[in-house]
Amino acid sequence: MEGMTRTRSRSRRRSVAIAASTATAVALTVGGGAAWAVDRYLVEHVQIADVSAYEATRSTAADESDAAIAADAASDTQVAVSTVTEGTGSATVTYYVADVVLGSATDLRSAFAKDQFGENITELTSEIAADNDAVFAVNGDYYGFRDTGIVIRNGVVYRDEPAREGLVFYADGRVEVYDETDTSAAELLADGAWNTLSFGPAIVEDGVVVDGIDDVEVDTNFGNHSIQGDQPRTAVGVIDENHLVFVVVDGRQQGYSVGVTLTELADILVDLGATTAYNLDGGGSSTMYYDGEVVNSPSNGGERGTSDILYVAG
Repeated sequence: MEGMTRTRSRSRRRSVAIAASTATAVALTVGGGAAWAVDRYLVEHVQIADVSAYEATRSTAADESDAAIAADAASDTQVAVSTVTEGTGSATVTYYVADVVLGSATDLRSAFAKDQFGENITELTSEIAADNDAVFAVNGDYYGFRDTGIVIRNGVVYRDEPAREGLVFYADGRVEVYDETDTSAAELLADGAWNTLSFGPAIVEDGVVVDGIDDVEVDTNFGNHSIQGDQPRTAVGVIDENHLVFVVVDGRQQGYSVGVTLTELADILVDLGATTAYNLDGGGSSTMYYDGEVVNSPSNGGERGTSDILYVAG
């Protein structure tokens, strides 16, 4: 693994919108409403208590020889992290770029908080990363906030509730944006799916910024309607086969980094050479971990617990 840090200052014209939180907002009312909200958004609902053991008996992504090849290839994976600063004053934006060239597509892995699968199970990105010997990690799609979406991780199906536009990483190196409602987890797995993400939206397709993304609602459930305005952001982009780029934008910190809109995030990914890019969970969740430490400045003044990460092992 190798890394570097660079700072680039570049002024740009941009409008600064009032940041709308992408964090979960739970309004606890009295009586039964309070009990429902606590159970829905706060109480851990563990469905699989030992994910490592579960995956060990169910992964169909590769046989033993393929696994051995992938293990050898892992030493060829390269990660380079850089820092970019743009704008001045109240329009300053700071973001972190991880250029990741995978030795094998399956070197990009996913891990769940506390090594458990379910709802409302959270842990800091850095803790999940350390538990999995990650040299690099970013927060994932916060699958545990919702009970919908197709969730395939490390070649294993965890959830099959199609709902939105997803992203699928295949074991052969393909990465595609897809409509979850047009397929199923079983079909994706049969086609070689390795990891899926269910958040979005796709922000770059065929090397072009997707129109209308600043008006998208990822979910319509309680407290998570809006991802518009200047926000902390996390995204993954595809440059070439087994060549990915991850971007974490800091935000809600005047004079250091105000955040970006989805269109501005897409512009960053296009500038980096991404032909496809997909938005992940943002706000206080946006975290990049590299070489044993968190390299960005999460907007909550410290890390916020999340349900999952994408990572590369050391």
